[in-house]
Amino acid sequence: MIRLEKEASGLWIAVLDRPDKANALTAEMLERLAEIAREAQEARALVLTGTGKVFSAGMDLEAAASGLATSDVWERLSGALAALPGLTVCALNGTLAGGAMGMALACDLRIAVPGAKVFYPVMKLGFLPQPSDPARLRALVGPSRAKAILMAGCRVPVEEAQGWGLIDAVVEGDVVEGARALAADTLGATPAHAAAIKRMI
Repeated sequence: MIRLEKEASGLWIAVLDRPDKANALTAEMLERLAEIAREAQEARALVLTGTGKVFSAGMDLEAAASGLATSDVWERLSGALAALPGLTVCALNGTLAGGAMGMALACDLRIAVPGAKVFYPVMKLGFLPQPSDPARLRALVGPSRAKAILMAGCRVPVEEAQGWGLIDAVVEGDVVEGARALAADTLGATPAHAAAIKRMI
């Protein structure tokens, strides 16, 4: 359900491949993503994307009954992504919902296809967001808009989210090609040079 493509340029593309379930995340999928994020120290750039019309509907609600909502795998995944020395891009092929927000927030850049929405219905579902998510969200959009998403349950079109600073670009056409274009300079540099600039930021 997670597919990994490695290109000679040093670009890795991790694909959520469960379109029949709107790429809802199971424990196994999250563990595999966390493993990829740890291994991607050797990648020059990592792109996260999905198949189908939804990037991810968030946590598989059937898995919630087994305690997935409070598992540490969410933080291990977002922490490993945030720690990568190369460029990370979340290429949203569609709507981003729920716990999947954490991996998107942990990436350096977020791009999306037109018409997608972003929402994180933790208030309605009775779950807490993962510990690092509110601070990362606030850093991008400010406290009021973070509260609009987390407390008021706002479903934000990506075109509006771009104005908020949550989405960096809305891409017509192939969103993975858009991510590849953003990563081109990093892929052409030495890993040490890219890592040094990222540390400075």
